Amino acid sequence: MMMVLFLVYPAVAATTAGGQQTPVKIDLEQAIQIAIAHNHALKAARTQIQQSQAQEITASLRPNPVFSADVSFVPIFSPSYFGTPVSENPLPPEFDAGVAYTIERGHKRQARTQAARDQTAVTRSQISENERTLTFNVAQQFVAALLAKSTLEFALKDLASFEQTVGISEVRYKAGDISENDFLRIKLQLLQFQTDVSAAQLSLVQALASLRSFLGYESVPDGYDVVGDLAYTPLHVNLQDLQVVALGLRPDFLASQQSVTAAQSQYQLARANGKRDLTLSFTYNHTTGLNTASFGGAIELAFFDKNQGEIARTRYAITQFEESRTVTQQMVMTDVRTAYEATRTDGHVVELYQSGYLKAAQESREISEFAYQKGAASLLDFLDAERSYRATQLAYRQALGTYMLDVEQLREAVGKRNLP
Repeated sequence: MMMVLFLVYPAVAATTAGGQQTPVKIDLEQAIQIAIAHNHALKAARTQIQQSQAQEITASLRPNPVFSADVSFVPIFSPSYFGTPVSENPLPPEFDAGVAYTIERGHKRQARTQAARDQTAVTRSQISENERTLTFNVAQQFVAALLAKSTLEFALKDLASFEQTVGISEVRYKAGDISENDFLRIKLQLLQFQTDVSAAQLSLVQALASLRSFLGYESVPDGYDVVGDLAYTPLHVNLQDLQVVALGLRPDFLASQQSVTAAQSQYQLARANGKRDLTLSFTYNHTTGLNTASFGGAIELAFFDKNQGEIARTRYAITQFEESRTVTQQMVMTDVRTAYEATRTDGHVVELYQSGYLKAAQESREISEFAYQKGAASLLDFLDAERSYRATQLAYRQALGTYMLDVEQLREAVGKRNLP
């Protein structure tokens, strides 16, 4: 946690020459670290580990010894006996003191302790699963913020460029090179660019707000920002290798395996509980000056109740968790394959844009804009090229965002952030 604060909060203290604080900027890995350290839902879930460890303490406790004492033949309802010497009392008082202790048979204490420890292991893996899910949610919102930020930057740049075009068109209109109708049409088109900027600004604010809810509201200040670029980085991975790694790292699959072990421990505990405990006792007796001792033992005769129902239930529960483990294993394999194929497919889409379509759309727009400004192209041709360029750029950014999200999905499916 201290490392996270060291990485993030120095930006809060940094000030500009005017004495104003610079906005906090975090990258993806820092965002994940902050969320794991500060997310309140995760912090609440982590208490389940401490609760389970407390149950281990309870399970390992031994039975308490029982102390008993009694006094007999005290003449409290016979007033005539009050003050009578003990030697003349026909019913002299008697008192006894004893200790009894229950010996647990069938290794109950060991079975309880092992069952509690196995349940703690399951709980730890379940909390790790919560961390895996939170990591993906943070990455998902972070990519959404990067996409919104990139879209806003493009919208502002495109607006500025089109405003220059509107200015040139106004000069041409005043010079009589274009009609008033064409000038008004191109001026009205400016509204679309302004609307794109407003929509991109709203998307960025919403993405940052959603991301902040996962990080912990108080963990980052108002006005924080994300750093990073929408970028295409090809992955060179093998599907079968990823599936093997996932089966060794995915917390939900590990939890399903540990649940089988915990169910087996519960079965052994049920069998141990079928053994009846032995209670041994020692009693000291004092009667009319005579001191004696008594030794005894008691054990329940298990003629009828041998814990048969619980033994049968826990045996069936083992089968239940074994089947659940198989289901989880199949789900892990499917998740990895689905994410892997999505990454390959969407990566290919990004490569198509980079192979020449982006350059073609930009060159078409530049040629049409130059030709229109020189009067060699019609307004409709220029506006059509402008729309194609804008649509291609936005679609490319969306493709990059989708690919980056696919990579995060693959990381979540494998249970490992560092992929080749």
